[in-house]
Amino acid sequence: MKVLVAVKRVIDYNVKVRVKPDNSDVDLTNVKMAMNPFCEIAIEEAVRLKEKGVASEIVVVSIGPKTAQEQIRTALALGADRGILIETEEKLESLTVAKLLKAVVEKEQPQLVILGKQSIDNDNNQTGQMLGALTGMAQGTFASEVAIDGDKVNVTREIDGGLRTVALKLPAIVTTDLRLNEPRYASLPNIMKAKRKPLDTVTPAELSVEVKQTQTLVKVTPPAARSAGIKVASVQELVEKLKNEAKVL
Repeated sequence: MKVLVAVKRVIDYNVKVRVKPDNSDVDLTNVKMAMNPFCEIAIEEAVRLKEKGVASEIVVVSIGPKTAQEQIRTALALGADRGILIETEEKLESLTVAKLLKAVVEKEQPQLVILGKQSIDNDNNQTGQMLGALTGMAQGTFASEVAIDGDKVNVTREIDGGLRTVALKLPAIVTTDLRLNEPRYASLPNIMKAKRKPLDTVTPAELSVEVKQTQTLVKVTPPAARSAGIKVASVQELVEKLKNEAKVL
């Protein structure tokens, strides 16, 4: 079966995020970019399905500027077969991303779509659910285990207080959680091979999707600086400060 995996280009999680002086947005100048960690988990799961003989082809898609090809090539080096870049310089909202992915799903007709449950930049956790609503496909979110069983996929998902397993009829959409797997590193030979794998570029207009802004970013501010700690002379003083100053008791 064909598996479609969506990946996103974000600021590397090891980089400390800077805010522009005018608080208009996050400063991306000379910042290291990488694949969203949840998307790495999605790619790994697709590759494991292929290694088991369940998946026959892995198609990876990303939406963003031309530089997003780097993340697609990374996915190809990890084991994906071909890539699709929906090239745009516009800021994208979750609903627009879902509409663009819907157009790709209609064109590619995958039996399984895997996405990260959220991106670490916006943390919206919306795209997978919106894509499910637009396509009418069954969806399993926050997956910690995925198992293909004939024409169904069993998804064990994390909920408050435990785990729940749902059986989805294929084609289906799965969004990945942290405990689904441990992503592998791309080997040098596979990185070289990825350069020769096909990568197609399309525009939102070619997919008949209008990119428009319905939300306005008002202000971006860094988190408050953490105050320095203090030493107390006794347990009694500690309890007093926790009660009267911190007000946690």
